[in-house]
Amino acid sequence: QVQLVESGGGLVQAGGSLRLSCTASGSDFSINVMGWYRQAPGKQRDLVATITNIGSTNYADSVKGRVTISRDGARNTVYLQMNSLKPEDTAVYYCFAQRPPSMRSWGQGTQVTVAS
Repeated sequence: QVQLVESGGGLVQAGGSLRLSCTASGSDFSINVMGWYRQAPGKQRDLVATITNIGSTNYADSVKGRVTISRDGARNTVYLQMNSLKPEDTAVYYCFAQRPPSMRSWGQGTQVTVAS
């Protein structure tokens, strides 16, 4: 089982920036994809961005150009740099790590609140 610990959420003004971090730990794991989802109150959990172990990235259309996902393989850590934040980015952000073939582990979530 992979354990994930997230950090970096908080309150920011519209137009501001935040960087989320998520570190994976555990024994005998081989992670091939890490990423972030988010869930706003009363809404479903939606994909934000993913990154593979070879650096391929994928972004939701709603965040393209404002968000960058990166990964430190040596530290099993994934980062989500969010710029030009909007009130509609307000949500709980969840990190995940995926092992072959498709086993996902999830973090506890970190709140991001963007004030207008």
